[in-house]
Amino acid sequence: MGLKYKRILLKLSGEALQGTKPYGIDPEFLRRLAHEIKNVVNLGVEVAIVIGGGNIFRGVSGATQGMDRATADYMGMLATVINALALQDALEKEGLQTRVLSAIEMREIAEPYIRRRAIRHLEKGRVVIFGAGTGNPFFTTDTAAALRAAEINADVLLKATKVDGIYTADPFKDENAKKLDKLSYRDVITNGIKVMDSAAVSLCMENNIPIIVFDVRKPGNLERVVKGEAVGSLVEGEGL
Repeated sequence: MGLKYKRILLKLSGEALQGTKPYGIDPEFLRRLAHEIKNVVNLGVEVAIVIGGGNIFRGVSGATQGMDRATADYMGMLATVINALALQDALEKEGLQTRVLSAIEMREIAEPYIRRRAIRHLEKGRVVIFGAGTGNPFFTTDTAAALRAAEINADVLLKATKVDGIYTADPFKDENAKKLDKLSYRDVITNGIKVMDSAAVSLCMENNIPIIVFDVRKPGNLERVVKGEAVGSLVEGEGL
């Protein structure tokens, strides 16, 4: 089977990097994830990644505890850079050329985000990791993922999660929750379905970028997605 998606934007939550740990980074999960990414790069897929920071610090939770929201969000952005460096290390151990591009300038550890430079790295077969979200407070890393996907002309935005798709309710809490294999951007926004925040979904809708929500922990799933197999849940097009 050939490739359906040639250039992908993979959105990883910070929590995904926890693996089985209560917080922080699970080196074993990171190693397996890096191997999965290597497999799709070897197929000829151009891979860009946006990573969250919730395993280290979450800006919203800091704000709810009395911290200034902008300050808390900047702290969250720094957490995403820590995760980006950890992922870069794991990918390079797999033999992949990797670049971290940060929306907040910190030249000693990452390149500043420049759109054309990011695209050039992708064209050269390098994995590009976008750190520090959008560089602005009050925006989530989901919105950063949608923004970067639009900027680099990604074919698809892959939302890597701990569940195998989108459900009518939390499948871990409600045994009657039903999986939704396909729905539209408007379905997600209108019904308040917890996939990504509405700003991110709107950006994808405006730029016609499909969103696929899938379980990143299942071996081979990333490769199946880029080949166009029916994995997870697909968000695209208009409502029913």
